[in-house]
Amino acid sequence: MSRILVVAEHDGVSLHSGAARVVSCGLAIGAESLDVAVMGQDCNAIARQAGSIAGVSRVLCLDREENARPLAAVQAPQLAALAQQGYSHLLGPSTTFGKDLMPRVAALLGVPQVSDIMSVESGRRFKRPIYAGNAVLTVEAPADHIVVATARLASWPAASEGSEAAIEAIAVDAELPAHSRWLELKTAETERPDLQSAGVVVSGGRALGSADNFSMLYSLADRMGAAVGASRAAVDAGYVSNDMQVGQTGKIIAPELYFAIGISGAIQHLTGIKDAGVIVAINKDPEAPIFEVADISLVGDLFSIVPELQAALEDS
Repeated sequence: MSRILVVAEHDGVSLHSGAARVVSCGLAIGAESLDVAVMGQDCNAIARQAGSIAGVSRVLCLDREENARPLAAVQAPQLAALAQQGYSHLLGPSTTFGKDLMPRVAALLGVPQVSDIMSVESGRRFKRPIYAGNAVLTVEAPADHIVVATARLASWPAASEGSEAAIEAIAVDAELPAHSRWLELKTAETERPDLQSAGVVVSGGRALGSADNFSMLYSLADRMGAAVGASRAAVDAGYVSNDMQVGQTGKIIAPELYFAIGISGAIQHLTGIKDAGVIVAINKDPEAPIFEVADISLVGDLFSIVPELQAALEDS
């Protein structure tokens, strides 16, 4: 059995939905105990959210002024010090947050990192995707070191809620660097669901032709309560910002329903949606690769089909 520590991602107000998925990964490893570390300032509310996840033994709250902003350079020494207090595994999400933080922790601990765990074979043997998801690699972590890893969120279901784990304030003795400081956070403001956790996603490709034409996707998404994504080609063309990019070099998602509109289906994009439940593809090219993975295929002009879908939704 293993003692597992999960680091929680949050925005200072709410726990990231991926935390429950990382907990699922930890439970699959076979946790004797599973603790969640919440690093922040005045973070008791977030700690309570983490404590409600089924399977969590304790929530460790590292509450200090330096943790008010998620600076990986500042958080990594604290997390490394905490991980050495008897833990066999340290897990984080395979998000921008986790990809910035976890390699720093692994370097401080002097161990290799296991990235993008998609399944567990044993406490130290895991599977992860490589070559844009075209192959799956089995990796085994050294037996005499702590395992530092990130969990591929799209591969794990969210652990259920309803628990009430104990919350403990904790302090660690770690020297914090002074070479990094917080400047600002820039993000697109939207009332739509988060792209990585949405149950329904509507994505557009270069075939939309312009940024203005993306407005029809926004209308369709709003009608369904969906998030909006894009292919890399649409991002590179300047139609939308890169925080909307879905794919190998963008965001890996696993919605229940995914609309690929005007997206040809490059392998890099397919990597990002391989865990989607139902894929609906709209493309005028009947030979488009996206149709090879689509559950529902609509061959035709998106500028005709999308308004028809919108009208059908409004009539329903």
